[in-house]
Amino acid sequence: QVQLVESGGGLVQAGGSLRLSCAASLRTFSSYAMGWFRQASGKERVYVATISRSGVSTYYADSVKGRFSISRDNAKNTVYLQMNTLKPEDTAVYYCAAGPRSTSRLDEYDYWGQGTQVTVSS
Repeated sequence: QVQLVESGGGLVQAGGSLRLSCAASLRTFSSYAMGWFRQASGKERVYVATISRSGVSTYYADSVKGRFSISRDNAKNTVYLQMNTLKPEDTAVYYCAAGPRSTSRLDEYDYWGQGTQVTVSS
């Protein structure tokens, strides 16, 4: 059974940093592109960042470009999201997802984690 487990969320003041991790039980982790998405209360889930299977290519939503950084360690079956200069509008549940290609489309991801809450206070 495939599992994606996010961790690292919490409460942080505006301007602070958090690092999210997502551990995957995928047998062939390196065969999957990985993505981070977020869902604020009462809103739709939206794309944040994706990383290619090798980790060479990364892509970001305009709202986080220059502040967030996605990376992966294929030896550890883990993907990370380093979040700097956090803003109150970054408050959301953050989800990781695995799929065949790097895309911002939620429906192209096969596996999802349960999410981790990030709250940024002003």
